[in-house]
Amino acid sequence: MQLGARWAAVADILEEVFEDKYPADNIINSYLRERKYIGSKDRRFIVENVWNIIRHRCRLSFEAQSSEVRKILMVYLKDEDWDLIFGADAYALPSLTKDEKIWLKNLRDVPYPLWVEAETPEWLFKKINNLNLLKSLNEPASADLRINSSSVADVVKNLQKEGLFFSPTPYSPIGLRSSERVNLKNCAAYQDGVVEVQDEASQIAVILSQPTPKERIVDYCAGAGGKTLTMLYLMNGKGEVLVHDANPKRMEALKDRAARLNAKTFEIISDLGNEMFDLFVVDAPCSGTGTWRRAPDAKFRLTPEMLENLTRTQADILENAYRHTSAGGRIAYMTCSILEDEDEDIIRAFMCKHPDLMLVDLRQVWADKLNGAYPFNHPYMAKFSPLVTQTDGFFVCIMQKN
Repeated sequence: MQLGARWAAVADILEEVFEDKYPADNIINSYLRERKYIGSKDRRFIVENVWNIIRHRCRLSFEAQSSEVRKILMVYLKDEDWDLIFGADAYALPSLTKDEKIWLKNLRDVPYPLWVEAETPEWLFKKINNLNLLKSLNEPASADLRINSSSVADVVKNLQKEGLFFSPTPYSPIGLRSSERVNLKNCAAYQDGVVEVQDEASQIAVILSQPTPKERIVDYCAGAGGKTLTMLYLMNGKGEVLVHDANPKRMEALKDRAARLNAKTFEIISDLGNEMFDLFVVDAPCSGTGTWRRAPDAKFRLTPEMLENLTRTQADILENAYRHTSAGGRIAYMTCSILEDEDEDIIRAFMCKHPDLMLVDLRQVWADKLNGAYPFNHPYMAKFSPLVTQTDGFFVCIMQKN
């Protein structure tokens, strides 16, 4: 592809991404899948620039004083040779007009408001009000894996033989991390079930839940089953986990993942019936604000109304968990959110309704099960973030029913 055609492809993808209806990942993959003639180098160029523009969408829109993709691209490319990009060939974007060139040359640097500097929609910046945290969530994420056999040291050596360089995660005793992007498509260790993709915070959340083979366990909002598979690994395949999700389609990947990881002792259920559980795991549907390193476009699709609906759902799910948790049992509440609305506020309101619940001291569990010093200020509510733990944003709280 000529340079102009590459940028035209970037513009095509951004036009759909900026409608804020669907995840950018899906849009990019669909665009490239439908155009198999695009070579690997062209694909890399297109994908990298699309994500870079998404990560700097607030700044670019602010400088352009517009949400139009063409103007945003003009600002992004203001220091490039315009004639090589705009109107350069039949597949390129239209040439810049005389007025557009004058407009570009007259652009002046203006101090950014804090929400622009944070690369976050203004309403969310006011709610979070932490510039450094938001900046850290706009950086690309590390590649984290969980071991599924042998030991961390042995798996590191096996991966090195494949030309993949990982080191142990700071806290999780079953985690590996690479600062570089990793393609596991042709990785033998991945295909053979030696490793599985999982952010360190998610690994730690499962470890803090302390699943044991003798317990009756349900992974209630299971999704693709990542935490189910981690629980089975921690129990050496000796226990059973019941798996449920309100949307059964989300669990379609679980069976294939389980087969690759040789995890067998789980059962997918359509409802809880009259079952009671010793460990009720709730990885609640949430805003996903903690995953912005991996999905920076998601912040633009979130609305106050969506957040309000999510918090109602989270409260309802916890009430259901309470009804199905045995006396002495535990409720492990998790979100991949950094918002207090979905984390601390939900827990406080829930515990006010149920005075028989007791918060588990996570510092003690951490000392017994994990590496490194407990990194959080609150002993009962673990709030992960790139700033504190070099992980995704994540929240964990465990309550015991007396």
